[in-house]
Amino acid sequence: MVFADPPYFLSNDGLSIQSGQIVSVNKGKWDKSKGFEFINDFNRKWLQLARDKMKDDATIWISGTMHNIFSIGQILTELDFKILNIITWQKTNPPPNFSCRYFTHSTEQIIWARKEKKTPHFYNYELMKELNDNKQMKDVWTLPAIAPWEKSCTKHPTQKPLSVLTRLILASTKKGAWILDPFTGSSTTGIAANLLERRFLGIDLEEEYLEISKLRKLEIEEDKIANEYKEKIKGFKTNDQLKLFIINEPKVDYKTDLKL
Repeated sequence: MVFADPPYFLSNDGLSIQSGQIVSVNKGKWDKSKGFEFINDFNRKWLQLARDKMKDDATIWISGTMHNIFSIGQILTELDFKILNIITWQKTNPPPNFSCRYFTHSTEQIIWARKEKKTPHFYNYELMKELNDNKQMKDVWTLPAIAPWEKSCTKHPTQKPLSVLTRLILASTKKGAWILDPFTGSSTTGIAANLLERRFLGIDLEEEYLEISKLRKLEIEEDKIANEYKEKIKGFKTNDQLKLFIINEPKVDYKTDLKL
């Protein structure tokens, strides 16, 4: 499986509100837009590289907003992926709209696609149904943004919550699977993967965020902290539901070699 949280290209010198304070929306030079053609070319290049590394039955999740998600959808179709779903992540605690001239931006989209149109993919239907009161899980997920305990090693400016990554990993992989994140940042994908007993490979150009990734990895190597995290991740009926699932989930004997 691949999870990608590529640049949204929304750093436009605007302002937002965070924890009651006025802050800049700028994330870094890597998030500055250079125009429509630049965004399309960037997305085409990294998606083609990711596709080349994916096995035939692999799936990919890509997060975005209106700033980049239309480009992503277009390029996925161009590269012959099959789009399976577009998940709407509805945040329970979004920041208010600063200008008071628009509706509050409270959602992000996550496209789920598979590499080959005719090769079946894995979907853990029964577990997703169980987590949704024994009804088919819908494509709108109401989950919180990152909590204070997820920032123990400081945070990435576009860090995703473990609740979102945990759900999509459980939905589309089996225990022991390899997961790639080509824009790993502070590696929330990797932390979720390791807590769920999956294997992980992350890539990022910013060394400071990779240092945070390593600290977070060391943190969950302590069983007490790892178990506390599993109890705190939202989206489950009880605090021990996730731990019990991990214990009882059968492990698949995947080959350990990576297609690099």
